[in-house]
Amino acid sequence: MLRPERMSRVSVTGSKGVMDDVVEAVHDLRLFDMTDYDGEWEGFEPGAPEEGADAASEKLVTVRSLESILDVDADEYDGPTRVLDDEELAAELADVRERVNALDDRRDELRDDLRAVEEDLDAVEPFVELGIDLDLLQGYESLAVEVGEGDRDAVRRALVDTDGVERHQIFGEEGTLAVFAYPGDAALEDALVGADFTSVEIPEADADPEGYVEELRARKRDLESDLEDVEDDLADLREEVGGFLLAAEEQLSVEVQKREAPLSFATTENAFVAEGWLPTDRFVDLAEGLQDEVGDHVAVEELERADYDEHGFATGPADDAAHGGAGGDAVAADGGDEEVATDGGHATAETAMSGGTPPVVQSNGGIVGPFEALVNVLNKPKYSELDPTVVLFLTFPVFFGFMIGDLGYGLLYMGIGYALMRRFDSDMVRSLGGVAVLAGLFTAIFGVLYGEFFGLHQLGYLLYPSGSAPIHKGLQPYYLVYAQAWLLLSLVVGVVHLVVGRVFDFVNNLSHGVREAFMESGSWIVFTVSLWVWVLSETALSAKPAFMYSVFARAGQTNPVTGETITSEAIAIPLGFSGFETIDLFALPVGGIVIDLVLVVVAIGLALVVAAEGGIGLVESITQGFGHVVSYTRIAAVLLAKAGMALAVNLLVFGAYFHDGEYHLIFFASGEELAAARAAEEVIFSGLLNAEGAVGLVLGGLAGILVLVLGHLLVLVLGVTSAGLQAVRLEYVEFFGKFYEGGGRDYEPFGYERRFTADE
Repeated sequence: MLRPERMSRVSVTGSKGVMDDVVEAVHDLRLFDMTDYDGEWEGFEPGAPEEGADAASEKLVTVRSLESILDVDADEYDGPTRVLDDEELAAELADVRERVNALDDRRDELRDDLRAVEEDLDAVEPFVELGIDLDLLQGYESLAVEVGEGDRDAVRRALVDTDGVERHQIFGEEGTLAVFAYPGDAALEDALVGADFTSVEIPEADADPEGYVEELRARKRDLESDLEDVEDDLADLREEVGGFLLAAEEQLSVEVQKREAPLSFATTENAFVAEGWLPTDRFVDLAEGLQDEVGDHVAVEELERADYDEHGFATGPADDAAHGGAGGDAVAADGGDEEVATDGGHATAETAMSGGTPPVVQSNGGIVGPFEALVNVLNKPKYSELDPTVVLFLTFPVFFGFMIGDLGYGLLYMGIGYALMRRFDSDMVRSLGGVAVLAGLFTAIFGVLYGEFFGLHQLGYLLYPSGSAPIHKGLQPYYLVYAQAWLLLSLVVGVVHLVVGRVFDFVNNLSHGVREAFMESGSWIVFTVSLWVWVLSETALSAKPAFMYSVFARAGQTNPVTGETITSEAIAIPLGFSGFETIDLFALPVGGIVIDLVLVVVAIGLALVVAAEGGIGLVESITQGFGHVVSYTRIAAVLLAKAGMALAVNLLVFGAYFHDGEYHLIFFASGEELAAARAAEEVIFSGLLNAEGAVGLVLGGLAGILVLVLGHLLVLVLGVTSAGLQAVRLEYVEFFGKFYEGGGRDYEPFGYERRFTADE
């Protein structure tokens, strides 16, 4: 689970006479992630594609182009599979291409015409405002005419000041102007340049502007109708030929894969070698499959089982028991005296083909599997790295559920997640649905512990005999001690979470040696833990808040900050913690300052960090050792923020009064309680549902229901954008940042999963 599936580098060696059979067999098995050969072995050349590969590729491009034109969606087709022979495919493809292209050309033509009409409509708008027939604005020999936008007074002044214009007439008061000038030469254009006048082209039409607009609109309607007819024809054609195109694409994709497979092989005149990766426990399946199809004409050898180094590369050959190949030690090239050795020649662990990095198959099943999607949003883990998916599974739902902590919201999140899993085919969406279900489950669990249902505390009265839930969010002033406790708990969670990340980093760095791993990772563990033990110890008490030593203490203990006995009112959860005791080592001769053991360990940890990181380690000790832990207090902050939003919605709807440090909802209060609250002037807001009079009750009820639904929907959405994103941030930035690089390669076995065709 923390490591990917073990991968083996395998070679398949044989004569060219059986290469086609080998390609067919390997393609059907869908196990072999082939490595591309780039010509690095002496005497070997990259293979050439089989005859017909180019023609199949061209057909595949054509099919995909037709699918794009028709907007064919593979998810919409669940029809029966079919077998297409080459002649049938070619003939039907030619017919479909002709029909699709004809409709597509017609659609393009109509779109161009429609675009031109819309441009004409935009161009004629100023002339409608002007109100002059279009034929009166053009065709003069001795007059110059310009139509456009400008200031009438500025145009008049420019025309008067221009020597080349003897007479002029301006039509239009504001906005669009028509300017007539005599004589008809360039003088008008020169005059208008200085008047900030923007000319528009005069349409070539004889009608009045309004009539011309009607003609254009009629033309536009006709074009839109024709375009709609073509779109309908294309939709009908999509229904008719969509299944064929998907089947053709699948069959051609398989054909191209097989015909181009030799491009990844190392070949001689008579033989070939293919290398690749597959899960170690599937090696026998590959060897037996090839033996069944080809027999002793091919040798399959497990060259190595990939270990893990810092780069994710395989580190050594397989052990002797596993190193033996299937199908013989050497294969003679048909018709020649050349041999390709599988136990010491070209295809060995020492001379692996380029790009020999093992692919990564994450080993997370069951309910952990969906969390791979969250990890892979950043990047797939390298083969050499520990896979953090299981830690994400253990922490993200708890973080999210703790921050929201409401049975009602939790049930909704679970429902949304279940819908995503059931209604979508996308693996990513389904995985996110699985994450949402688990996050919703923990939200509901914490909701029961908090005794909240859509922010209402009545759930606690129903579930617990005492009427009070075992824990509280701390939003109510009476339960402020819980808010302080969650703030302190967030820091402790941060230390533990970051230490786990450093432990992962330690394991990842073990390939460098234990000493190097300790310096790079162990030093941070020593420093971070000791620093926060010192922070929570009974030292430097004047700089620390008293609640740090009381919220998890037991009644009767002494608070070292105040020196007072801790009472039950200051305790959230009685765990008996009132600070770590100091262990004094010695007192400095000057000033008598006492040095305790924890502070010495902090200094040692800091020295190790600086030794490993250099001078930058001093800065990082503050940002990572202290700042990253403090970053986890966002857990408590979001908890209170979401609780406050839910409380605000309920207060507006149900009304509330404040009594003995708690907010009580008026809607659920008895008459005596409400009367006492009003007498004591403790009512904060009467509530929309508590309006007086028949009209008030109706209007208030409608408004209250609207606010209640929309308000809690808003809290539900913001729960994802705040609690969800903040939890993800803690995972990605604080946790992953300690050890995770990513960059692993997907396992992509040679083959094709058929959906629309059957293998002949």
